[in-house]
Amino acid sequence: MRGGRGERDPSEATRVERSAGGVVFRRSPRGVEILLGHQVDWNTRARTVRLPKGHIDPGEALEDAALREVREETGRRARIVEPLGESRYAYENLATGEVIGKHVVYFLMEDAGDASAHRDDEMDDVGWHALADAIEALTFENEREAVRAAAARIERLARGS
Repeated sequence: MRGGRGERDPSEATRVERSAGGVVFRRSPRGVEILLGHQVDWNTRARTVRLPKGHIDPGEALEDAALREVREETGRRARIVEPLGESRYAYENLATGEVIGKHVVYFLMEDAGDASAHRDDEMDDVGWHALADAIEALTFENEREAVRAAAARIERLARGS
């Protein structure tokens, strides 16, 4: 998967941040739905529609980080179905001019219900979106690519292969 921001060449990066997150899905009478949230981008201050993801704590496994970020940002529990892919890109910190590399690992996750009424305030307006609507709604191309990859895997799982 490729990135999707006003990108810079990753070779220009002075450091690399690692993150983990998930494409969380559920099956409903309306079909497959994807969990998305709105978030104000810390760098550009633009309002974005995103998948839940975030930094990996020191010593934390990728899977644990992804599940934690989903729970913290959306208030939902999920279970990992399988690894989904990676996205690598670089962006410019607009405040400092530093070029930062980003490496994000995504997991396909199935919803396991409410985690709690409490979640952090990084995302607001968290909700379920029909698959096609989710792809259209997402702000960044690399996240749209992650959802497209998830859709193919969900279809494969439904066929039992």
